[in-house]
Amino acid sequence: MAMSSELIFLPLITLIAATVNGALGYGFSSITVPLALLFLSNRVLNPALVLIEVVLNAYVLVVNRSSVPGVWRRVLPIMVGLAPGIVVGTTFIATVNPDWIKLWTFGCLIPLILLQAAGYRRQIKSERSAGAAFGSGVGVLYAVTTISGPPLAMMLSNQGFVKRDFRAALALVRLAESSLTAVAFLYVGMFTKTTLALSLQILPSLAVGIPLGALMIRRLQAETFRRICMSFDVWVVAFGLTSMLRLLAIVDDRVALGVFVAVASFDLFLLYRFFSRDQAVSAATFAAPARGDLGRRELA
Repeated sequence: MAMSSELIFLPLITLIAATVNGALGYGFSSITVPLALLFLSNRVLNPALVLIEVVLNAYVLVVNRSSVPGVWRRVLPIMVGLAPGIVVGTTFIATVNPDWIKLWTFGCLIPLILLQAAGYRRQIKSERSAGAAFGSGVGVLYAVTTISGPPLAMMLSNQGFVKRDFRAALALVRLAESSLTAVAFLYVGMFTKTTLALSLQILPSLAVGIPLGALMIRRLQAETFRRICMSFDVWVVAFGLTSMLRLLAIVDDRVALGVFVAVASFDLFLLYRFFSRDQAVSAATFAAPARGDLGRRELA
């Protein structure tokens, strides 16, 4: 089967995405999809990524299995809510024009990533009832885009999940959504020879990128690395959004450029605020004397 010459970029894209996923526990789709959609349609790309993510999420869950007993009951409502959302999303992707799906994908991603970059927090008290509704929304988003990391990460952080509990909860929900979506895609006949070939093309990137990311994060500040990845995501998604606005003739070139500039400017502001705050915290920590030093200074 002849493959487009453009697909030579897919292994590089997925290697970068797998490295981010290995470091943070999520981010594979949110890096891969905006870039790959520049030369593939959702109907071709999504089934290939879903197959990969079943394996990837199962691996992350096994690594963090010790935390599963403490978190599964809390995320169960989200997992239950996934099914109806995935049915709606699968119907949408199977029937709607691919270019409009791309536009919808980019349009949904930008506010989600910017909210996460801004550090938005609002804890939900009625976690169980809200979880099912949230799960349905995530199910629609995942079936259409294969991306759920930004809203899930924001939700779990809001609810106080940290470190290994966060990774275990995220892996549980993502394994459920990728498995259910794979079944839905199989039912509507979206798995083809092309999608299977794409999945095989991506596998080596995962084998190299995930261990590399896990090694890198030991030497980097996790929050800084995460914030840089989100900024990269915002710029790619903004470019994709403006490209689709022009392709579908929704706005003229000047307005499309204005959209890109507005999104990029807001991200630069958030990036500046993040690093300014980070430097202020570091300076305060450095300036604060240790208790023993303070005692010695007082004695002097």
